[in-house]
Amino acid sequence: MKLIGSLTSPYVRKTRIVLAEKKLEYEFVLDNVWAQDSNIQQYNPLGKVPCLIMDDGGALFDSRVIVEYLDTLSPVGRLLPQPGRERAAVKCWEAIADGILDAAVAINIENVRREPQYRSQAWVDRQYGKIEAALDHMNGALEEQAAFCTGVNFSLADIAVGCALGYLDLRCEELAWRRKYPQLQRLEEKLRGRPSFASTMPPRS
Repeated sequence: MKLIGSLTSPYVRKTRIVLAEKKLEYEFVLDNVWAQDSNIQQYNPLGKVPCLIMDDGGALFDSRVIVEYLDTLSPVGRLLPQPGRERAAVKCWEAIADGILDAAVAINIENVRREPQYRSQAWVDRQYGKIEAALDHMNGALEEQAAFCTGVNFSLADIAVGCALGYLDLRCEELAWRRKYPQLQRLEEKLRGRPSFASTMPPRS
């Protein structure tokens, strides 16, 4: 398999962590979707990463689709429960973590990619509001858990949350989220020690 992506995309990082946890072999192909010579659209018409090229040449895109597929390829380190309420709970954690990412990416695009005269501080503030509401929700939910997001077992929920927190450190340092959310800090410190997280730490650029 080949994974097309970038080193700083949190969605790509989520996929790479799943691949590492599942002990699946793959080739990582770097692509800058903002560059003129990017060829991502020949695999994903939306022009986004990650994109997984399977052994038969077929392509999967959207990190949520890709990681769910990857979890079926090996019984090692099952990250999603069988269909039912527990699986839905994991997917809800993933959804709220991805919502944080969507808002943080929108902030970065507004501040970096958009011409200064067209930037909207009201839009940026709205995205920050979404992030803080989501962090508050997750921190409160973690107060009831002894180990990981959905209980004693490490799952896709923890991967998604860890990637969201890591991206906030990379692109939204001014939030200083650790000061307000001690339960999330505890989880992030635990996740940071896993080889899959350490080996996919994004470069600070």
